[in-house]
Amino acid sequence: MGRFLLIAFVGFGFLSAMLGRLNSGHSSSGNDYFAKARSEQVAAYEEAQRANQPTVISSDGAVEINRNDDGHFYADVQINGATVHMLVDTGASTIALSRDDARNAGIATSIGMNDVVGEGADGAVRGQQVVLQSVTMGDKTVEGLPAIILNSGGQSLLGQSFLSKFASVHIEGDRMILR
Repeated sequence: MGRFLLIAFVGFGFLSAMLGRLNSGHSSSGNDYFAKARSEQVAAYEEAQRANQPTVISSDGAVEINRNDDGHFYADVQINGATVHMLVDTGASTIALSRDDARNAGIATSIGMNDVVGEGADGAVRGQQVVLQSVTMGDKTVEGLPAIILNSGGQSLLGQSFLSKFASVHIEGDRMILR
């Protein structure tokens, strides 16, 4: 069985190389077609990304966040100087960062992170407790905030440990306004 797979693999590689050589002798119109299609895909993806980006506007000391298409509010927040795209979670007591976002913000994490650091809708939340050097959104900067790094999960949460630093947080239609 192993010998058959090896022969099939070598044969497939040879066939691919031959087809590639045949294609290189023809006009580039085929390659242009694929390059154009790829370019259109990239443009469509970038447009979708722009459409789903939150709008954070700082005016008169207030921060306004527009509701995303999925019904939630997201904000780009500076954590230790690095931009982190966070779900604004008024029900979360603290800031919770994904491993990737923590790494991008220069926060070292341990490998296991099996300590119970909180309680969520699905039960015990495992991770690691840390203290953030700085958290900035709009004109508001807070230093030395406690946070947790989540053992699992890809979405970072902006919770009450930061939101409570504003005098008020309220929703008007599709806008969340922090003053």
